[in-house]
Amino acid sequence: MPNAADFTYSGGKVEPGETANLRFTVSETYLGDPVRIPVTIVNGAHPGPTVSLTAAAHGDELNGIEVVREVAHDWAHEDLHGTLVCLPVLNVPGFLAQQRYLPIYDRDINRSFPGDPESTSAKRIAHSIFQNFIEPCDLGIDFHTSTRGRTNMLHVRAEMTDEDVGRVARGFASNVIIDSDGPSGSLRREASEAGVPTITVEMGEAHRFQRGLIDRALTGVASVFAEFGLHPDAPVKWPGWRTVISDNSDKTWLRADVGGIVDMHADRGGLVREGEAICTITSPFKQDGEVVEAPFTGLLVGVLENPVVYPGNPLCHIVKLTDDTLRALERSQDSGIEDGVEEAI
Repeated sequence: MPNAADFTYSGGKVEPGETANLRFTVSETYLGDPVRIPVTIVNGAHPGPTVSLTAAAHGDELNGIEVVREVAHDWAHEDLHGTLVCLPVLNVPGFLAQQRYLPIYDRDINRSFPGDPESTSAKRIAHSIFQNFIEPCDLGIDFHTSTRGRTNMLHVRAEMTDEDVGRVARGFASNVIIDSDGPSGSLRREASEAGVPTITVEMGEAHRFQRGLIDRALTGVASVFAEFGLHPDAPVKWPGWRTVISDNSDKTWLRADVGGIVDMHADRGGLVREGEAICTITSPFKQDGEVVEAPFTGLLVGVLENPVVYPGNPLCHIVKLTDDTLRALERSQDSGIEDGVEEAI
């Protein structure tokens, strides 16, 4: 068996059996002061894969921050087979301002990977992160939430035609996987194309910690670690049921056709039947209500939180369920598994 190796980055290294907490410089402020991101490297004493855990590429998306922090600092790593590269806050300027994008020119870091050292501020930051902490890894998990005013059930987004990416996605043990290659410049797409199979985990809403979703995501991380041998004695998890959404016709955003105040009749992650009312939009006088119905039987992966809309605003993101998946979901609900996971058989 090969020996564990050093993890190296620009300016330093972390030897096997060591943990290092870094404040790594990725840019400068208007005053010439350094912009530093927090990084924790946990290099196990035993050989194994190197895994990146990233969050807050959008500065107001907080749930993933707590997932990455707890893995880095609260989990026992004495028997870790491999290396963890934990980056809880990729977009420090956005995090400090509590806004989604880089305050500098309103740039999106998650459309700027793999970056460019001679381009925009966002691409320079992305390049520094990608070169030092993403490319050296063997796989990655990137945590996000919905944008403000909306919320997502926990689900995975991954390029399932890539066998290596699919293994990471299935290992995470989520009920829903949305199959797509991701937008150009997104961390998961660019990392996967660079040979580091990476998935996105969507969970909850911006500007808050949601303990139930954080705990569920931690279970998913533990399952991935088991799948890839970082914790060799731990079990891979099975979520009780699963649907992989590959066809665009099996998912859609429902949008408002009128302006008004929205009364949602179903929750994030809720099951709705074809023709069932998802929400009603009314005027301030509760007159002229428009009922929005489910176009097919499916799950509400994302729903509106801010209850006011203009025509064209998104109301919910719904994915279709096959009859087999629906029966499996119903069996899990009967056995109480739908909000948890069980060991894979």
